[in-house]
Amino acid sequence: MEQTIEQLQEQLKKQEKLASLGLLSAGIAHETQNPLNFVINFSKMSVKLLSDLTDILDDYTDKIADDDREDIEDIVADLKENLQKINEHGERAISIIRGILLVSRGKEGMAVPSDVCKLVKEYVWLGYHSMRANFKDFNIAIHEHYEEGMPLMTIIPQDMTRAVLNIVNNAFYAVWHKTQKGQADYHPEVDVSVFTKGDAFIISIADNGEGMNEEVKQHLYENFYTTKPAGQGTGLGMSITRDIIENKHGGKITFDSTEGIGTAFTFTIPIKK
Repeated sequence: MEQTIEQLQEQLKKQEKLASLGLLSAGIAHETQNPLNFVINFSKMSVKLLSDLTDILDDYTDKIADDDREDIEDIVADLKENLQKINEHGERAISIIRGILLVSRGKEGMAVPSDVCKLVKEYVWLGYHSMRANFKDFNIAIHEHYEEGMPLMTIIPQDMTRAVLNIVNNAFYAVWHKTQKGQADYHPEVDVSVFTKGDAFIISIADNGEGMNEEVKQHLYENFYTTKPAGQGTGLGMSITRDIIENKHGGKITFDSTEGIGTAFTFTIPIKK
């Protein structure tokens, strides 16, 4: 009994820390959004100025040597590509920040039409870079399969990203932990798929990590149950994920896991007309 109370007290302390971290993250997100907006706006302005510059240069084409003209065209093409990348990644960062701010302002329960493929891709790579930041030797192959032309789906985006991130983080941790065993012919991989099937859309995340034994499978969705070392898991991720998929989206979460082989999770969510 005393051990159970101590465990609950420790979990509550962790939750308090997470709550404080949430407030801090919201503040950082808000302060970061303004300079990012400047970056995006100035990149767009620079594209326009570059276009004006090329128009002026076109008037002097006959006065510029062929070699110089080719060099100028190459430089202009590179600058346009660089500005496009700045804009693209700036918009991606803004999208993540907006999600954080919606959660902090209590609007995470709003269902809106969303690009599920883009959302999943965004948070798969967010999870990847988070793992890279925590484990310097972390490196895996990620195979992505997204249905082309998939229409917008009405979901609660902040909750869905949380569910995706929970599964992705577990998959990344499972393959990383397996690499620590030093198996020479092991190549860590995670497969991600998003597609429609009938009147539902599917999100599938599979890894070739350690897999789960029967005990872990039985306790998987229990609060505070975790197989990770102290400080690396709260034991709440899977219960929260099931609540998001099944209760908030009316879907179904299933998994298939073989110990030593890997695990695959599938979200099947009905399409709202």
